[in-house]
Amino acid sequence: MVADGKAGMGKVLWFKRRLLMASVSTGLLSAVLSASPAGAAQDEETNVQNLPPVEVTAPPPSVARRTAPTRPVARIGAASSASARTRIYVYPTAPGTGRGLDVDKVPSSINAVDASQIKRTGSLNVTDALRDNIAGVNITEVTGNPFQPDVEFRGFVASPVTGTPQGLAVYQNGVRINEAFSDAVNWDLIPTAAIRSVTLVTNNAAFGLNALGGAINLQMKDGFTYQGAELDLMGGSFGRIQGSAQWGKQVDKNYGVYAALEGLRDNGFRNFSQSTVRRFYGDVGYKAGDSEFHANMGVAKNDFGANATVPAELLDKYWGATYTTPQTTSNRVGYLNLTGKVDATPTWTLEGTAHVRRYEQKLVDGNPTDVQECADPALLCFGDDATPANGAGGVQLANPFTPGTILGEIDRSTIRSTSFGVSGQATNTDQLFGHDNRFVMGASYDAGVTRYDATAEIGSIGENYVVSGSGLFLGPTGQPQTVAGPVSLRTVNQYNGLYAMDTFNVTDAFAITGGGRFNVARISLEDQLGTDLNGDHTFTRFNPVIGGTYKITPELTAYAGYSEANRVPTPLELGCADPVRPCLLAAFLVSDPPLKQVVSKTVEAGLRGTRELNIGTLGWKLGGFRATNYDDIVAIPAVGRTGFGYFSNVGRTRRQGFEAEVNIKSPTLQFQASYAFVDARYLDPLELGSESPFADPATHTIHVSPGNQLPAIPRHRVKVGIDYAVTDVWKVGGNALFVSSQYLVGDESNQFAKLPSYTVFNLHTSYQVTKNIQLYGKVDNIFDKRYATYGHFFDRGALPNFTNGGADFTDPRSLSPARPRAFYAGIRVTF
Repeated sequence: MVADGKAGMGKVLWFKRRLLMASVSTGLLSAVLSASPAGAAQDEETNVQNLPPVEVTAPPPSVARRTAPTRPVARIGAASSASARTRIYVYPTAPGTGRGLDVDKVPSSINAVDASQIKRTGSLNVTDALRDNIAGVNITEVTGNPFQPDVEFRGFVASPVTGTPQGLAVYQNGVRINEAFSDAVNWDLIPTAAIRSVTLVTNNAAFGLNALGGAINLQMKDGFTYQGAELDLMGGSFGRIQGSAQWGKQVDKNYGVYAALEGLRDNGFRNFSQSTVRRFYGDVGYKAGDSEFHANMGVAKNDFGANATVPAELLDKYWGATYTTPQTTSNRVGYLNLTGKVDATPTWTLEGTAHVRRYEQKLVDGNPTDVQECADPALLCFGDDATPANGAGGVQLANPFTPGTILGEIDRSTIRSTSFGVSGQATNTDQLFGHDNRFVMGASYDAGVTRYDATAEIGSIGENYVVSGSGLFLGPTGQPQTVAGPVSLRTVNQYNGLYAMDTFNVTDAFAITGGGRFNVARISLEDQLGTDLNGDHTFTRFNPVIGGTYKITPELTAYAGYSEANRVPTPLELGCADPVRPCLLAAFLVSDPPLKQVVSKTVEAGLRGTRELNIGTLGWKLGGFRATNYDDIVAIPAVGRTGFGYFSNVGRTRRQGFEAEVNIKSPTLQFQASYAFVDARYLDPLELGSESPFADPATHTIHVSPGNQLPAIPRHRVKVGIDYAVTDVWKVGGNALFVSSQYLVGDESNQFAKLPSYTVFNLHTSYQVTKNIQLYGKVDNIFDKRYATYGHFFDRGALPNFTNGGADFTDPRSLSPARPRAFYAGIRVTF
């Protein structure tokens, strides 16, 4: 059936490919007709920190001695011929879109990726660039799809999987884009070609909720920072074809226009694992003097398949296997952001944002079911042969299946969220007691309204693990309380934040930073089918931050800091927190006992520096961190019910470690090597439900002791990358990634063998045919390493192993297989 299905899609795939090419070509044609003849578009050059440069114009001496000190005027992308200018590099210290703080004054680690590094990956996933260039970042394909990865940094996660406890906040142009219902991050919705820079900000309370491990801050391109046009087309293994087009233009001195269009089609290496990505981003900007205003918008329409792990025994037979199909995800988004910045006085800068976002997600997930034949085979029961399985009308379902049929269910859920918000920020650079000082204060309000609906259709499971629906839908079922059935829920979340931060230069070499943020969150749940899910929850928290930097020499800086951050339970977690009544994560919500908010307290310190060498600019950094979470929230599985579980506070957890990096950058050579160590542990004893072979056979639980390691967090990550210009037109490069072993999810007691470590090597090359045309190619996983990035225990008795004659599964592991060796080639044209 799989082979026939793929063959049958040939004509449709051919048509969609041509449609994608036509769409991208149309965008390119418009760009060519409208582009300035000034030459090809170029990405901005950056220093070893990979931050967009800011050129500061020093004022004339007579002006500088005014009673009210005059702040230097920063210009991004200013002409290189301008006089009396100094190039500095700044780092974001608040969610606003301002230019941030000089990197020498930032009391935390510096982690940044620029547009050229994103382009070098040849990928439309910005997460690939984060993985390759930031020491502490690790990528796991929990969903089994490369376009929906989990990004893990220092043991904290930003995931697209609804129900994953989130520990990283993500901002795009100053707007938080964690989804309203579950705080999930849909990386596939981010327009990768339009990204100007990405910074991963740590140890900073100003970024609000979810920034337990840090905040990923994306700054997008506009017509003032990118001029020209570019078309990029690439194709290769597994039916991959992708294209992107971008165009930017500055009109006179006051207006800038930018647009980016991306499209991708990939059949995937697994059965039913096709992916389709369609994204657009645009920006219109206006400048007048020191004021700047932007309106940017984006839309995306993406569809994915094969979003689940696979029993290890099936992977042993076929690396492209799937388990319980269908498994599809459809994501849709549309958003509009308005940003403005005004230099009100020489020392006061005011900025603000307003945004609205509409997000829709549809999940279709085939699963085993608790529905079975009753003692009377003419009826269906739930969980045993006596408890009625009811239909939508509350009447017990008749059994339409032939005797011996293996039953399953198709769970469908829909999330529709509309979120909006405003924020304001003011920055002052007046001197304080005769010393340079930078003061930032701001406020934000974000609100989201979500409608969540879920249904379960009973069906049969064939030997290919495909669930076929029967038209029978499960209604309120369970005694004495409903544990399964349709769900319809409306949630409203309102997040308010007020923050202030001050950086004071004690001396030219020594600076201290202090401040904090006060968060207020209110979450309301309104059950649309009854009253079980109703709830109203309010959380408040003040999070302080303090730190300092000392420039030991012009080439060496030391930093240290302490901060606190919090995240509040999401509407999803609040609707699924009862161990007696677990829910299908996240298709069924059944109760909302109170959960405590998570508080993380972090300390970090380190050294960083740069030095000019004969072979280029040397940059290096070495730092350590410790983050302790209080009342951490985890998802706990319900044993014997595939996919079911609940959320619970589990006490304290700790993540600590260190990161080291060295890089060299010159016109002919770029080299980077890094090592990160992450030690993540439970600090309090607890008992968890688990499918572990070591679980207590009576209670189906494992006992977690203080000091046990958190699962799915590898302790060691080593990364090496090099790019070398063999000639003026030919470049070659490659990178290697080593990730150590990790415990499987469900093995919180650390009794089972770890998921093995893996090392992956990749190569890439490019050839500049003409000034405007570049050919490039790459080979991923050149040694065709077979490895898994994620694993957990599954219910071995839920379904038979059809590849072994219907016998029971013996291996308790279910894994996310990584992509085999893949070849890609492309062409990039600039105007």
